[in-house]
Amino acid sequence: DMYQLPQELRFLPVIESALNPRAVSRAGATGLWQFMYGTGRMYNLTINSFVDERRDPLAATHAACRFLKDLYSIYGDWTLVIAAYNCGPANVNKAIRRSGGKRNYWDIYYHLPRETRGYVPAFIAANYTYYFYKEHNLQPKPITLPPATDTIIVNNMLHLQQIAEVLDYPIELLRDLNPQYKIDIIPAKGKSFVLRLPKEMVGPFLDREKEIYAYKDSIFFNQKILANPSKYTASYQHEVPPGSIRIVYRVKKGDVLGSIAQRYNVSVRQLKGWNNLHRDLIRENQRLVIYVPERTATRLGIVQEKKS
Repeated sequence: DMYQLPQELRFLPVIESALNPRAVSRAGATGLWQFMYGTGRMYNLTINSFVDERRDPLAATHAACRFLKDLYSIYGDWTLVIAAYNCGPANVNKAIRRSGGKRNYWDIYYHLPRETRGYVPAFIAANYTYYFYKEHNLQPKPITLPPATDTIIVNNMLHLQQIAEVLDYPIELLRDLNPQYKIDIIPAKGKSFVLRLPKEMVGPFLDREKEIYAYKDSIFFNQKILANPSKYTASYQHEVPPGSIRIVYRVKKGDVLGSIAQRYNVSVRQLKGWNNLHRDLIRENQRLVIYVPERTATRLGIVQEKKS
């Protein structure tokens, strides 16, 4: 209603992503509305190492509505708009030229990409099924509705695990409510971000907000800034605790230095020293040398040559 668009367009993400906010196509289109990177940036969606608003159902829906309105201002026909949403205006324009200037979806049908030829019929079928399933003796599967939610503005760095552990709430559910945060970090440093919580958690969050931000912050975020960088010497970088066991860890998707340090019972500073890292950023498949305390290695089943 806000954008004065046909209600039937709400079925587009059913066809695009099966309503999966984390869906990614082979071409890299992402989210409920399957935005490509360039289109997402064009419609002011934040996309970086920490945040991908293409995966935010609300932000992506607003962007999709603006995109659909822009397409309608070009074509003035909703079937052409839907086709252009799927394959891009360039392909629709090419099909119009090849058809001799015809501006009807069915007239340009055979000049469209193969996938788009089935896209509008699939959209029509989704609408038809929704409104007339009873006439065909179809029964919707029972679903569990998500909890009622509310939003909180976050102005400082925050890890979803901090909320999960302090408030004793499953992190998987926090991830489901906040799929835009790619590695569970809300990077609110100089910019505010939105955190979505179940309504019954908003009060407890606000009551314990300081405690949540402070909880294991030195593990999740290495916030200490060295007053004298020259003290970060080569001798410290290569310092190895006696009795430790050396391993080489390959960074996995979603890893941060804090979580790796916690797993192996070492500090972020040690990790950075052993690997000559000057920033907290790490990349997937990067190899990190870690000297694991002997007791931790035993608990984790790590058996390697000791370095002392």
